Amino acid sequence: MEKNDNAFSIPTGKNAPVTTSEGITVHTITTTTGMVCKAFYTDSPIAETPEYVQIGLRASYDYLSPEHYQAAGKVHEILYWDRSNRFCPTCGTPLVQKEPIMKKCPNCGREIYPVISTAILVLVRKEDSLLLVHARNFKGTFNSLVAGFLETGETLEECVAREVKEETNVAASIIKYVGKSQYTFNTPNDTVVKDVHWYLMMADSYHSKPQREEYFVDSGYYKYHEAYHLLKFSNEKQILEKAYSEYLDLKKSNLWGSHKYF
Repeated sequence: MEKNDNAFSIPTGKNAPVTTSEGITVHTITTTTGMVCKAFYTDSPIAETPEYVQIGLRASYDYLSPEHYQAAGKVHEILYWDRSNRFCPTCGTPLVQKEPIMKKCPNCGREIYPVISTAILVLVRKEDSLLLVHARNFKGTFNSLVAGFLETGETLEECVAREVKEETNVAASIIKYVGKSQYTFNTPNDTVVKDVHWYLMMADSYHSKPQREEYFVDSGYYKYHEAYHLLKFSNEKQILEKAYSEYLDLKKSNLWGSHKYF
């Protein structure tokens, strides 16, 4: 990242902030907002300087603007896709990059594209309380909003209702689609790119029961400020702020509780 007084950004300029090795692939990547980025992979750690500092993608969320973080996520995705798709999975022939997000096998013609996983994140309200969950595999005492992945043949709305029911046994109705974001995270064997869709829902009651077969050990309702401090990740806190603002606007307009999907 480039240091700019008390702020940080993706480095800008005609030349890369570090020297590129001969023969290295430099990718040109355009984001959804029209930002054009140049990116390449390096195995060597980059020492901090007065102008630049190297930091992981997840940690950079707290420093970069939303636009720059989205760009960093896309760059991370493309670089990982490039490194992990060098040979055709059908015949083993070296792949040839034909487009910024497409490689093709010159032997059998198979085309390879980056894979994006679709997920949902749900803010469930009952009056002035918010539903949070805690799973056995969480590293710490923090909680999370209900979340999950879209299954084959499922609509986003069906996924939302299923995940809430599976994780907490709560019956809830969709009130509003709040927005969408994309981010990238690493697993021991892979890099996962997620398109996350956010929903605001209203629960039918205060009843909740963590579904232990889904590895959830606690679920319950909390006031807004309690919920904010129980969440660990900055992106969830920002989603909570936006969804809470949407809730206040709906309530002010006497639309909250109408069970109408906007």
